[in-house]
Amino acid sequence: MSGPAAGTAAAATTTDVVCLGESMVTFLPSQPGRLADVPSFGRGIGGAESNVACALAAAGHRAAWVGRVGADGFGDHLVETIASYGVDTSAVRRDPARPTGVYFRTAADRGTDTHEVAYYRAGSAASAMSPENVPYEALFAGRVLHLSGITAALSPDCLALLRELTAPRPGRPLVSFDVNHRPHLWRGRAEDASVLLELARRADLVFVGEDEAEEAWGIVGAEAIRAALPEPSVLVVKRGSAGATVFASELRPGPRGAEAAAGTAAPAASTDTAAPAASAGTAAPATSADTVTPVPALRVDVVAAVGAGDAFAAGFLSATLRGLPVRDRARHGHLMAAAVLTVPGDLTDPPSRDRADRLVALDDAAWGRLRLAPDWTTADRAPEEVRTP
Repeated sequence: MSGPAAGTAAAATTTDVVCLGESMVTFLPSQPGRLADVPSFGRGIGGAESNVACALAAAGHRAAWVGRVGADGFGDHLVETIASYGVDTSAVRRDPARPTGVYFRTAADRGTDTHEVAYYRAGSAASAMSPENVPYEALFAGRVLHLSGITAALSPDCLALLRELTAPRPGRPLVSFDVNHRPHLWRGRAEDASVLLELARRADLVFVGEDEAEEAWGIVGAEAIRAALPEPSVLVVKRGSAGATVFASELRPGPRGAEAAAGTAAPAASTDTAAPAASAGTAAPATSADTVTPVPALRVDVVAAVGAGDAFAAGFLSATLRGLPVRDRARHGHLMAAAVLTVPGDLTDPPSRDRADRLVALDDAAWGRLRLAPDWTTADRAPEEVRTP
């Protein structure tokens, strides 16, 4: 027996979060300037979903990454590096006929006109993922399945896979979906906006930026975004330097029945046994009022604005797994993002859990005074921390 139904029936919940998507080898410039002028590059890794998995594992959770890489040296590097963060990579598939994707980027902020990225991912091993060749037993083995709109853009087969994984079915884990609208990946196809909206509406927890909602859907403002996405139990609207607004419904829809509603779907052996507060299973239109929680961002001395969205998602998911209040989930997201914003690459060690919890517990005034500089995750306690209850 194969396919989603078989995977759902066979899965045992032994992992906190499973992340599915493409990871690539990234080449970081040795100095600022145009790609044409950069003399050399350092090698790293990058991929929205693997970034989330690495950050969660570094924060002490049991995370797995499921993907597809080439049977080549770059594939070896990806799998070994992701595994070095403590991520389970046992379900990664190797493709003997297709290469591992790579990309080069400049040091400039992604939002500026001088930012350049050169992707070499067309026909990559990851683009061949499909409903027929992924390990469903691994994908459904976690409390949370984290996906993103990037995967849907890689190929028609990848889009079919995302539709399969977000389809309503008994036993489906909580589905977390980061919209991650990347216009260049959808070039020549008119379906990006409708596809991303469709997938987001089938998820339980959704992350979307105000800017990408306006670009993809022509929707302006957090309230209007929620009106377009009423189904997810939790919607996180990221607002850049203004912070994030979280819409959380009390509704717990889904086909997992009393077990999920009672919050007992978490594995007994987990070190963080609180069940995610968002519903598990298929999303349904909300019938109860939202709790709306705006959470200001932190002031950060930015080194490189790359990977912050993935880090925010990891921090929010980490706090969700721990059963923390909505405000604290968003604050943990901001702290994880701040850690990545103060380093050159997509990944870094997060602050210790104790340190993060102390900062999250600050009162609103102290939180607003925090300013985080490079190396803040390993520096001595900030003055504001003396106000921690």
